[in-house]
Amino acid sequence: MQTSAVIAFRLHAHHLATRQPADGLHEVAGACGIQNTPPGSALIALHARVEDVTQGRVDHLVGEEKSLLQTWCMRGSPFFFPTVDAPVFTTGVLPATETARLHLISGVEGALRTLGMGLDEAVDLTADEIGPVLSGRQLAINELGRELAERIAGRLPAAQRKIWQAEGPYGRNLPLGEAVVHFGIRVLTLRGIVCFAPRSGNKAPFVLVREWLGEPPRQVDPERARAALLRRYLHCYGPSTRKDFAAWLGVQAGDADPWWTTLEDELTPVEFNGGRTWILAEDLDTLRSPRTEARGVRLLPPSDPYTQLRDRDTIVDQKHQRDVWKTVGAPGALLADGRIAGIWRPRKSGRKLALSVETFQPSSARLRRQLRDEAECVAELRGASTVEVELDNAAR
Repeated sequence: MQTSAVIAFRLHAHHLATRQPADGLHEVAGACGIQNTPPGSALIALHARVEDVTQGRVDHLVGEEKSLLQTWCMRGSPFFFPTVDAPVFTTGVLPATETARLHLISGVEGALRTLGMGLDEAVDLTADEIGPVLSGRQLAINELGRELAERIAGRLPAAQRKIWQAEGPYGRNLPLGEAVVHFGIRVLTLRGIVCFAPRSGNKAPFVLVREWLGEPPRQVDPERARAALLRRYLHCYGPSTRKDFAAWLGVQAGDADPWWTTLEDELTPVEFNGGRTWILAEDLDTLRSPRTEARGVRLLPPSDPYTQLRDRDTIVDQKHQRDVWKTVGAPGALLADGRIAGIWRPRKSGRKLALSVETFQPSSARLRRQLRDEAECVAELRGASTVEVELDNAAR
């Protein structure tokens, strides 16, 4: 399978070939979820795919209409997705075994060993107490974790309570048990018990899902939910492998069987990148068919769904990959006519936004014009009245 055909297939699946009309926002958000790291990224990602996106409209859909939901999801990161698709992005993400759940929220194992406690035991203790603590309230993680940890401490034997209340390795003056609760809340989001309310200042408060939506969350068989999640992944990132799916999800390759085995009858092999990959059989004809070429410029935010693919060589030359994917301080990606053509970083001062753009090859006058137009839209989304584009043609 030619790389150009795979890229074209994925660009269309990610709605990056042509912007969708405004009423297609929910379909776009439900394709594979929209990550919101750092806060505000989801708004830019939606703008890259949908016409007439504004902060006010997204706020309305989340906070008033409640047809969009935000919660911790793949890789333990916050995502937006349609509320009707909540089972796919919660139950469908939650691993089937305790070992795999530990891989998803990596970092808590040492604390649990010190406590002599299993992950599921810690999460169940947190679930028992979260209703009384959070009912009728909106609490950020630190406030919520502190109150939950205090209530759980009273239920523990004296020796275990002492360890629970002692300072742990996760932060100065942060008790070990409170840190464990923080990890446990990530699992509770995938159980459909809590989600995020709209941000208040610098805080992202949690609420009970049943209170936020006014009804209990819809229950779906876990196997069906996992199958639905894998279908969406393969539709957006196919052809792909178990290993790449596991990395996108945030678990180890050996954890992927409960997803993959549910869909084996719907998959077909494709030779790509020198190996065997898999795609939904129903998408094979689309993959092989010529697609309308993507045109125009999009400023994709850090952690954009499109750049979360795992076969990075498909879209970015190896010599530029360290520029695009950084562990700390990741930039956004410049998508020009369907290819990753550079990186960008915003810098806001008052009502002025400066965009520093570095292209991988010399830019044309047409690209510079389109980039300026796109920058003005991004500035408006970020609450700026003026924008300055600092362009560095760093061909190397």
